[in-house]
Amino acid sequence: MRARSRIGNCLLAAGLWAGLGPAGAAQPPAAGAHLETFRSQRQLDKLVDAWSRLLAQRGVVAMSAAAIPAPPMAAPAPPESAGVVNPIDVSGAAANGNDSITNNQVQGVDEGDIVKRRGDFLIILRRGRLFSVRIGGDALQPVSRVDAYAPGSDPRGTWYDEMLVNNDTVVVIGYSYQRQATELGLFSLAADGTLHYRDTYYLRSNDYYDSRNYASRLVGNTLVFYTPLYLGGMREDRLIYPGLAARPQGDAEPVFRRLLPATAIYRADEGIDPLTDGVALHTVTRCELTGAAPRCTSTGVLGPRGRTFHVSRDAVYVWIAAGGKRQIGRVLRMPLDGGAVSALQVHGAPIDQLSFHEDAGGHLNVLVQSEGRGQGMWRSEWGAGQLALLRTPLSAFGTLQATTPDGAYRFLPPIAAGNRQNRFVGDWLLYGVAPYGWMRQAAGTPDPEPEPAYAVHYAQPNDPIRPLALGHWVQRIEAMGQDAVAVGPLKDDLVFSTIALGSDAAAPHGRFVAGSSRQSESRTHGFFYRRDDATHGVIGLPVLRETPPEPREAGASPSSATVLYLRNAALDLSRLGELAASPFRSIDDGCKASCVDWYGNARPIFIGPRVFALLGYELVEGRLAGGNISERRRVNFTPSMK
Repeated sequence: MRARSRIGNCLLAAGLWAGLGPAGAAQPPAAGAHLETFRSQRQLDKLVDAWSRLLAQRGVVAMSAAAIPAPPMAAPAPPESAGVVNPIDVSGAAANGNDSITNNQVQGVDEGDIVKRRGDFLIILRRGRLFSVRIGGDALQPVSRVDAYAPGSDPRGTWYDEMLVNNDTVVVIGYSYQRQATELGLFSLAADGTLHYRDTYYLRSNDYYDSRNYASRLVGNTLVFYTPLYLGGMREDRLIYPGLAARPQGDAEPVFRRLLPATAIYRADEGIDPLTDGVALHTVTRCELTGAAPRCTSTGVLGPRGRTFHVSRDAVYVWIAAGGKRQIGRVLRMPLDGGAVSALQVHGAPIDQLSFHEDAGGHLNVLVQSEGRGQGMWRSEWGAGQLALLRTPLSAFGTLQATTPDGAYRFLPPIAAGNRQNRFVGDWLLYGVAPYGWMRQAAGTPDPEPEPAYAVHYAQPNDPIRPLALGHWVQRIEAMGQDAVAVGPLKDDLVFSTIALGSDAAAPHGRFVAGSSRQSESRTHGFFYRRDDATHGVIGLPVLRETPPEPREAGASPSSATVLYLRNAALDLSRLGELAASPFRSIDDGCKASCVDWYGNARPIFIGPRVFALLGYELVEGRLAGGNISERRRVNFTPSMK
């Protein structure tokens, strides 16, 4: 497709994006402007009662918040002074320097994953269990295994998805449908690599699962969660408040200590229609991990639904998209230090968390689409509508009346609806698309022509947008030092295209074609780039060959076939080789929880000069020599059921 002309942009602004154009003569609000909070629990109850009556009149039953017994509450500082409460230190080892083995979006903000490194050990979360493997001293030795849940508990109905490591504390994050809460399992990693269960806590929330985003972050010593709580979204049609509970004894229900009084809940509820907009208490909870038990505080905003969120080093951004009769959405800025929440009126919706970038110059940049559905389960994969880049100074955030400054939106060339991808790399925004659920075309059916991707110099509004004729669809965009790589299918093959990103130019450079292949991991954590110097490095990505699947017993979990490694030499890619899983054989591992690998089961891992591949229950180490990678050794840590 050709880029939309300037005249086309004007038509777009007048039509499909009704009212999206410049915000008139409005000036940014004064420094310190923020949302108002509720004056009392009574005021909040009165509002929810009114919504409940409205829903009842329309045939939807809702329960008054006033009917909820008031549990004991923590006493957070008033919003006006909250800016100095619990500042988060990102200077420690958990601040994700070059030693991280996770493909994080923001440096200094670690994301929950299935494998982490702590000193001489790798810690792996798989199928409801934790494993440690010694890698220090040139070792490759399984050391310890423990259930990812409390001893003697029934893990059915709980999914253990993510893990973070802070010093010698391992935190397993899952969602318990039985408890209707996010579950935090705390484990200790001993000096010899032995894992020991410590305790379990529950954070009251709705289901957090998303096909692209991650539920948890670690900034310094602080766990950060964004957890929406929907009106009527849990066991009963009522408003539920964030709370923390210790693991109860036996089958007893957890007793939640409420974390957020009404006077600390900010208001973004102006003009809500609860039937069409929905109602959500958008909550950011911060848990300090430096003590024996987590110390948690929450910040909340009551407003319409919408759960696309992004975590920077300083704040959580939550996008409340317009819905129903609402023509204006809002983006919330919820500081990680517990400071006052501010907002900005916006249009459209982001594709996913990668659509956000808080730059060093004090601006928020967001790629938005006119018909975005927001995140949650697989909603991001169904992107549609026209595209625009929002760029606004952070000083524009303020009260509910804060509007975007003049020229805040820049209309972008369109791409097809489907599995849209985007990424900020250096000074550039890159975006492209692949058909959702890419499948081989039927015999005799012509393959669709791949669309170009685009590069936008996001801080330079007068700089022309560069079309990138990659010749293949785009399923993944990743940073590769200061440059980028786009990965996607072309017929039966998987193509890697390098993109040179300079101060004033962006253009495709080289490509590598993996024949009869497809990527087996769509999440960002499936990819990793080891930077060796400014122009050289190694790519690792799990792939599957286009071969008939092997027979498997019901309930068995297959391993990814192989991790492909490519050498980058000044944006020219060459094949180093692969580290492959052993031939499949059905083994009863006694799985009791999380027996489906929703977050994948394969990762490339780089530790100094050493190269590994996590492939299901196998950890394979490679040897890089003479421009090739070959297998050096492997260990299998499948639980023995003897």
